[in-house]
Order: sequence, then structure tokens, then C-alpha cells
Amino acid sequence: MQNLLNQAFQLHVSGHIQEAMGIYMQMLPSQQDNEQLLFLLGTAYFQTGNAKEAVACLQKSLDKNPSNLAAHNNLGLALQDLKRPDEALNSYDQLIILKPDYANAFYNRGNALQDLKRHKEALASYDQAIALQPDHADAFNNRGVVLRDLKRHEEALASYDQAIALQPDHADAFNNRGVVLRDLKRHEEALSHYDQEIALKPDYADAFNNRGVVLRDLKRHEEALASYDQAIVLRPDFAAAFNNRGVALRDLKRHEEALASYDQALRIKPDYADATWNKSLLLILIGNYLEGWKLYESRLDKKEIADNYYKFQQTSWRGQEDIQGKTLLIYSEQGLGDVIQFVRYLEKVHQLGIKIILEVPLPLVSLVSTFHVPMTVVERGKKRPGFDAYCPLLSLPYIFKTTIETIPASIPYLFANKEKLEDLKHQLGNQSSKRIGLTWSGLAVHENDHNRSIPLDALSELLKLPFEWHSLQKEYQERDKEILLNHPEIHQHQDELNDFSDTAALIECMDIIISVDTSVAHLAGALGKPVWILLPFMPDYRWMLDREDCPWYPSAKLVRQDESRDWSNVLNLIKKYLSYSLLT
Repeated sequence: MQNLLNQAFQLHVSGHIQEAMGIYMQMLPSQQDNEQLLFLLGTAYFQTGNAKEAVACLQKSLDKNPSNLAAHNNLGLALQDLKRPDEALNSYDQLIILKPDYANAFYNRGNALQDLKRHKEALASYDQAIALQPDHADAFNNRGVVLRDLKRHEEALASYDQAIALQPDHADAFNNRGVVLRDLKRHEEALSHYDQEIALKPDYADAFNNRGVVLRDLKRHEEALASYDQAIVLRPDFAAAFNNRGVALRDLKRHEEALASYDQALRIKPDYADATWNKSLLLILIGNYLEGWKLYESRLDKKEIADNYYKFQQTSWRGQEDIQGKTLLIYSEQGLGDVIQFVRYLEKVHQLGIKIILEVPLPLVSLVSTFHVPMTVVERGKKRPGFDAYCPLLSLPYIFKTTIETIPASIPYLFANKEKLEDLKHQLGNQSSKRIGLTWSGLAVHENDHNRSIPLDALSELLKLPFEWHSLQKEYQERDKEILLNHPEIHQHQDELNDFSDTAALIECMDIIISVDTSVAHLAGALGKPVWILLPFMPDYRWMLDREDCPWYPSAKLVRQDESRDWSNVLNLIKKYLSYSLLT
């Protein structure tokens, strides 16, 4: 019998795993206590993708021989494949007790800790693996992944560099280095790394997918689409590539094709929240509100923003239950502008006879308290009163079955504080020309900032017009701070803007607001002030397409980029509108 096992083992190590497994299975009925057979069969199961059977065999093998180092290691790997990282971690810990100088045990342990999002412990485990085996390129690579998760980007790059120095054809390290370079907005360098990865591994679908992402960042949309297509050729069931392909098609305004691509992603992976989310945004953008707002609920399943959403014992309300006379907690969930836009729905909630608690970030507390329905406003993070049900704010359009025709658009619905407004009017004094409020950029950390913000120096021609210019920005991007020194005609108010009630008072003192897509644009619209909103060629979902008016804000004029995707046509139109206003 041992000769037969040796024969199978030789087949196994020479790569003929299926033939070896046939012999193992033939022997198993009469050798169920043979720990070596159980170990080899379990290892073969793992190597052929049957992690469940691998775990069963390897565990039985270890029951017979707890000192089998390879069995502990392979059991841990199989458990990780089964998404059971806690148990995998235990296997690696047992292995380290038996052999404290086993570098791969610390490496695999780091991987399990990474799966558990215990990033600092994972980093320590990779460091130990490297201390034991300084040429462990994979440990340096995965160490870089952890450092990226810890937002230690420069250290992550250095770790990937070390992996590449040790193994110049380490395709994953080139890929991961590209990911960090993209995080740092070093897009051309990121693209170069993906190209190097593809040169090393031409059949690596992930590289083409990631390459497409950075090409989109560079606004090379047709090339991005081609890169996603190549990823799909290499891996026809690549759901993420179909999802990203949908985004590229949306950027090109090929909407039906984009929807088809999202649908294909969802056929491959029906619970794919990102694809459902992207489909919802496109449906809302093109005016299909009923289906779009319904699918918008998928945002609660997106990992990137999961922390925005509460899970309480009380009812998670979506209009399915009559809660008349009960108390509903409505809470902010995304940006400050979203709160300003969608707080209008509280009137509809109030009309159902529901008591309202509204929870918002501190900068919005004073402002939203001016909304005309009875409610309790609490600062997010502070103790809140008791409630019977809860709902995120942006689920209200879905609950009330919103269409374009039924958007609540009773404007204004928010108001400036009267005392602050009078004080500010006094500070500003008499005006000799129209006052124009300006917001040309948002926060640099916003994922879409490169698409929505305008460099201050691009406004130079506008600023020559004879108006009284006022900046409505609380913060400035670094690139604009020095340029501001050369534009004393712009009155700055950042030191006076402590919260949005201050911004509301300042907006009320203006004749016209000119703003890119930020919270200031929403606030001006909610106050009913004339606001010209400057939009990129592919705008955010709420602004729809190819129209100058806005059903959300009747006082708004939408000024859009043309196919050139730069701001010159927008600024030329703004200059034309302003010149016309001088005559009226």
C-alpha cells in the first residue's frame, strides 16, 4: 500500500494531480486513518479548487498528526479560499508555534489579517516575514497593499519598489504601484505602470481594467473603453470590467450601451452593488426617475460608503408601513449639498402625520432649522431623542415615487438668518454695481473634483468686468491661493463663514451667484437666488442632460461644457450673460 501511495505522490509532485487523486481516492476506503494520505488528498483538493473538501481532509490529517507543518499551512490557505479568515489565522498561529522562523507562515498570517481588515497587525506580520526572509518579494508587495489601506502612500510605493527590485517581473507589484499612483493623482505614472504590467503579463485582465480606470481619469474615454473591452476579451465573466465599461460609455453619452453593459455586469454578479448604483445614476440622469430612485437604494450595499448608514433595531422605513403619529429619524448620509437639495422632502413626510427628527452635520444645523415644518434638528454624533423608525435622507425621492413632474419645488424652502443678514448688509455697505458671488472649486479630496472645479486663473477675463466680486468659498485649493493675491477685486469672506447660515446670509446679499457643482450652488437654489451653475460635459446625475433649466431649482440656469470638455465655452457664455446684465 505504501508503494502505491509513493507512486501517487510522484505523480502529484510532477504535476499530474488528477491522476494522483484517482489513486488517493482508490486507497481512501481502506486507509481512512492514514494521515499522510489525508494530507496529500487534502492538498490535491486545494490545488484543484475544492477548498471545502480540502479543509475536511486536512483537518482529519491534523487530528492524526498535529505537528504536520504543511498541513497547518494548507489548511489555512483553504480556509481563506472559503472566506473564513478567522479560522485561517488560527491555523497560521498554530504553525508559528511549531516553527517560529517560518517566513511563509507570517506572510500567510498577514494575508488573513488583511482579509479581517486588521491592517496594523497585518503590517507587523509582513514585517516579520521579511525579517525572516529578506528576499520575500510577495511579502513586500502585500505589505504595500496594507500601507495603502493605512493611507501611507509613499511607504506603499517604497514597498512595491522593493518587491520589483527583488523580482523585476512582479506584475502584481506594478499593478498595485499603479493603484497608489492613481490615489496620488499621478495619473501618467500610473498608466505607465499598468503598461509595464501588461508587457509582463499580456493576458492579465485586471491590468487592462485598471488601465481603463486611469485612462478615464485622464479623460481619454475612447481609450478607456478599448481597455475595458480587452479585459472582457481576456475574461468574459469580468463583472467589474463590464461595470467600468458602462461608466466609459456613459461618459461618451452612449446611454443605451452603458445600460446594457451594467445589465451584463449584473447578469454575471446579481448582487453587484456598484453596477446597480451606476445604473441608477444613469437612469436618473436621463430622466427615468421611478426606476432610477428605486435602484438608488443599492448605495446602502456599497462597501465604500457603508459607514454612512445606520442599522438600528427600529424599523428601517421606506414608506412600506403606516407610521402616522410616530417619530421618524431622517439622517444625512452623503455630501452637504445633498442635504440642502433633499431636505425639501420633509414637508411630504410631515404631511403623513409623522414626527421628524433630522440629523445633520454641525455646519448645517442652523440652516436646516429654518425649514418650515415642525421637527427636531440634532447634530450628527450627538445624543438624539428616541424614535420609532429611521430612514436615510436620499431615500425620500424613492419613497414618494418622484418623477420629474412631481419634484417638490416650492422655492425658497431655506432662509437666511435675519440678524446675520442685516449685520452683513451693514458690513458690505452701499454697492455701486451688481454683486456677483463666485464659487469656482470644491474640495480637492472629492473624487470628482478634477471634473467639476475650474482653476481660478481661467476666470481672469470675467474678473475684468465691472462688477463687485465676492468669493463664497470657505476653503481654497493650494493652486489658487497665490493667484488670489493677484486678484484684489475678489472680496474674500472665508473667516466669516462659520457655518451654512453665514453662507446663506452672504448669498442673499448677492445679485447673481455663479458656482460650479458644489453645496453653494444647492444653497443658492434653495434660497431662490439667481444662480448660474457651471457643469462639466458629463454632469452629476441630478442635473440631467441637455437643458438649461433645473426642475430642482427654478431660479437656476445650467451652463454646460460642450464636446470639447473644457471650460472655455462655459466661461464665454457666462461673460455673455454678465455683459447682457450690465444693460438691464
